[in-house]
Amino acid sequence: MSQGPRSGLAAVSAALLAMSRHLEVRDVLKTIVASARELLDAQYAALGVPDDHGGFAQFVVDGVTDAQWKAIGPLPRQHGILAAMLHEAKVERLADVRKDPRFEGWPSAHPEMSDFLGLPIRDGDEVIGALFLANKDCRKPEGGCGFTAEDEELLSTLAQHAAIALTNARLYERSRELTIAEERSRLAHELHDAVSQKLFSLRLTAQAAAALIDRDPSRAKGELQQVAALAAEATEELRAAVVELRPAALDEDGLVATLRTQVQVLDRAHGARVTFAASGFRALPAAQEEALLRVAQEALHNALRHSGAEHVDVTVNRRGGGAVLRVTDDGSGFDPHLTRSAGRHLGLVSMRDRAGGVGGTLTVESAPGKGTTIEMEVPGG
Repeated sequence: MSQGPRSGLAAVSAALLAMSRHLEVRDVLKTIVASARELLDAQYAALGVPDDHGGFAQFVVDGVTDAQWKAIGPLPRQHGILAAMLHEAKVERLADVRKDPRFEGWPSAHPEMSDFLGLPIRDGDEVIGALFLANKDCRKPEGGCGFTAEDEELLSTLAQHAAIALTNARLYERSRELTIAEERSRLAHELHDAVSQKLFSLRLTAQAAAALIDRDPSRAKGELQQVAALAAEATEELRAAVVELRPAALDEDGLVATLRTQVQVLDRAHGARVTFAASGFRALPAAQEEALLRVAQEALHNALRHSGAEHVDVTVNRRGGGAVLRVTDDGSGFDPHLTRSAGRHLGLVSMRDRAGGVGGTLTVESAPGKGTTIEMEVPGG
């Protein structure tokens, strides 16, 4: 909670600078919401970015704890006041949102809100989001709204700059995605060409050896030695290609930033709430960071595709000289022993191999109806 309203040019400038510092969309959204709530001294603030299906691709709140957010349930649909801001594209300043005829109620765990200020965020003629605040911390006029015309003007200014920051962040993410896609396409072509040539040579050499095996065993032996040499070269080229396919973001940004970005993308793409936190982590050898990332990706895939989880939590923390990764979900869970005996490993064998390959350990805690926790610990370099 803020300790009081921040007003004046310095406060507005600080908010705008904070927005411009971030490049990832989710970070920009969080900064917009936190800045708006602090500047206008509201108890709650939220920003919704619509999708094309009547819901929200992203929905960020400030003033609500993680426990409260989880209790509220799924993301809201575009209805009531939210729909009015998105589709009518006008400012809404209300003394009590609950008394507005468009109000359609909210989940039982939702905090009570009264006075309300909301407005659309525009990129030209397109409405790219809805920003709103509730419960102004002030003495309200009898039957009136705590938010003033000056608040409305200030929020409008903030929204104009928020549109610029959000658009820039989207362009940055899109550019990064294209760069990664182009690099992987290049590597795929190189890998295809190199391996195709080697396999072609291997096939011809093996055919020659087969033709010579009866009438000229010594020459056949030489051809088979050539087969072995070509196979070794092909193996080395494949190994080099796999190393080059190591996620570019991991090399550039490190494990924590890469995981945070991937979790943000998954949080937007799935109905489940996906969160990430890190504490005390310090850089590890490249092989260990990549193994941690791959295990996290596999565990996230299982949680989001198979478990029916509503919340998936990813943490990376320092432990001694190394680190521990933990992916926890509140999904359907499973019996690890029965899963193994049934031949459905859900990637557990692969995850254990990755952990063991870098001197780490993997533990799995799960039971039917109890969710799942995957924990991987590495000792550091």
